[in-house]
Amino acid sequence: MAKTLWRDRNESLDPETDYVEIYQNLALYEFTWDLTQALSFALFRTYAVPSIGRLLDETGAFTGAVQKRYDDTALLLEAPFVHGFDSEAGRTAMRRINQMHRMYDISNDDFRYVLSTFVVVPKRWLDDYGWRALTDTELRASVNYYRALGRHMGIKDIPETYDAFMHLMDDYERTHFDFDAGGRRVADSTLHLLTTFYPRPLRKPVELFSRALMDQPLLDAFAYTDPGPVVRRLSVGAMRARARLLRWTPSNRVPTYTADLPRIKSYPDGFQLSDLGTFPVPGVGGCPVRHDASA
Repeated sequence: MAKTLWRDRNESLDPETDYVEIYQNLALYEFTWDLTQALSFALFRTYAVPSIGRLLDETGAFTGAVQKRYDDTALLLEAPFVHGFDSEAGRTAMRRINQMHRMYDISNDDFRYVLSTFVVVPKRWLDDYGWRALTDTELRASVNYYRALGRHMGIKDIPETYDAFMHLMDDYERTHFDFDAGGRRVADSTLHLLTTFYPRPLRKPVELFSRALMDQPLLDAFAYTDPGPVVRRLSVGAMRARARLLRWTPSNRVPTYTADLPRIKSYPDGFQLSDLGTFPVPGVGGCPVRHDASA
């Protein structure tokens, strides 16, 4: 079970045509935990844009039913890369995502920004904390995968390259990151949810660990206190020690699906993709694609 199994397999594929398979190999086998955390941080960043964080707060679902919103987000976003965009499951997931988005007046710029975080944050996470970085083939496949996701969501003017996504994200955050009380409430709720995934004695350390992995602009946008250099060094050191250890472990040969994760708690008896998310009922709202928890 050579550690290069999935890298070698991905390098044998064409990122222009096989991007769904390549991304599936990354998410289900090679970097399951890392991509879960990275995409959680990616979505967490979007709360720091007031037009996004305020909307999520106003729906009420992201502070009142945060576990279900977390689960629905993860399950809906998983379906296209597990089954393909053209599969029944992929079409159902995209239809539900688009139906929920149409309930709100969301700008194309905000859509493009959220999409950019899906591309950029995981790449940076793996550069900093992964046991290896993405290859050029894998990075191009990731770009193409999220370009396809964006097209299925009807997003206009989608960047074509990683560098273009990176500049879009960084520029948008420099211009739009700001404190908003609603965004802070959504951030607090998701951080609290994160801590519930761990035994009670670990919950405060987990919360500090999560803040230690946040950059200063993100901390400032939420008015979060920096946990300090010692906690930051310990947190980063622990992540890099994990990466070194993983270099000596064999490649995974059994896929890990979202529904199998212990943090997914809302559907012990199973679920139908068409039933996930929120529906246009008076007094109830929500937009699962925008919501996830931290690390």
